[in-house]
Amino acid sequence: MTSPFAPQIKIPATYLRGGTSKGVFFRLDDLPEPAQQPGAARDAILLRVLGSPDPYGKQIDGLGNASSSTSKAVILSRSTRPGHDVDYLFGQVSIDQPLVDWSGNCGNLSAAVGPCAIHMGLIDTARIPQSGSLAVRIWQANIGKTIVAHVPMAHGQVQETGDFELDGVTFAAAEVALEFMAPAAEGGAMFPTGNVVDTLEVPGVGRFAATLINAGIPTVFLNAQDIGYTGTELQGDINQDPAALARFEAIRAHGAVKMGLIQNLDEAATRQHTPKIAFVAPPASYTASSGKAIEAQDIDLLVRALSMGQLHHAMMGTAAVAIGTAAAIPGTLVHRAAGGGARNAVRFGHPSGTLRVGAEAALANGQWQVTKALMSRSARILMEGWVRVPAGHF
Repeated sequence: MTSPFAPQIKIPATYLRGGTSKGVFFRLDDLPEPAQQPGAARDAILLRVLGSPDPYGKQIDGLGNASSSTSKAVILSRSTRPGHDVDYLFGQVSIDQPLVDWSGNCGNLSAAVGPCAIHMGLIDTARIPQSGSLAVRIWQANIGKTIVAHVPMAHGQVQETGDFELDGVTFAAAEVALEFMAPAAEGGAMFPTGNVVDTLEVPGVGRFAATLINAGIPTVFLNAQDIGYTGTELQGDINQDPAALARFEAIRAHGAVKMGLIQNLDEAATRQHTPKIAFVAPPASYTASSGKAIEAQDIDLLVRALSMGQLHHAMMGTAAVAIGTAAAIPGTLVHRAAGGGARNAVRFGHPSGTLRVGAEAALANGQWQVTKALMSRSARILMEGWVRVPAGHF
């Protein structure tokens, strides 16, 4: 008797950690033909791979690990854009909804793109050195920006092991230095309202000072004190408070409208990945989630950020770019929390520890411009082979 159920299909894939995130990476031409173009078929496959939507919130029947940091998919292809090696497309896969958000980049997984592109054979072999470092020029297709990843090499292979430590990641690995080139939005819209600080009116929630910036990823920055926090909070302090999460989402939605990212508040539900919302405070000592003591004198400011409706366990890479950029521009809430003054780098405290990020900013023709933001991450291949998806699912 023939089974009425279709068998599973196999799709080549690589599972990588990049920074404090994990994701499933695909070569574009390895995807089933219907999924090689944007649309419902592609989204359906990625949702099934990660195990979404899952009303239980666990992604047990997929490769997601039930957090925004681990419910991610990446599609890579050899770039046809002059001066670039690889095109990088990122999808943030919702855990509990049938939604893949393509509106922004993942800065953490950006660190894994160069190593993975080499592993997948997307880089010309003539460019790959036996040792030293390979500068992989990445076209970030979601936002139309260039990222340069400096990938360490040894014996003609990506060097993945090393002694670089990254708070939020348990084990040391090799350092991948990243340059986010011209990270601000095109058209002089780094500050969409034209102000470095705005007043954000949120009915039923309050009236807040906010820095609305589009650099790395659109981000709404608030003062921790204005919303009843100290900036030393850990995940449990906020993620276990449904009322707090609802307030943050309301603020985020109103910020998205003010930034011109959406026209109506209802649209925020289908645009979960952007903008991000974060709150800042001056330096203070606290104990990180690992038990590590973070001393006030070792950091410039405190930052806590939410991703996909939850406080992030460390810091999103793209939000770190926004932090570094805002810290370099006088008058922003981030710059004020860091104590003001001229600066081209900051070390900030987040729930898992600290992170240093730099930015080169200058005032030109009355507009702030940032040539690049810099930070280091690490990356490692966790598994390679095939993922399986029930046929007929797309």
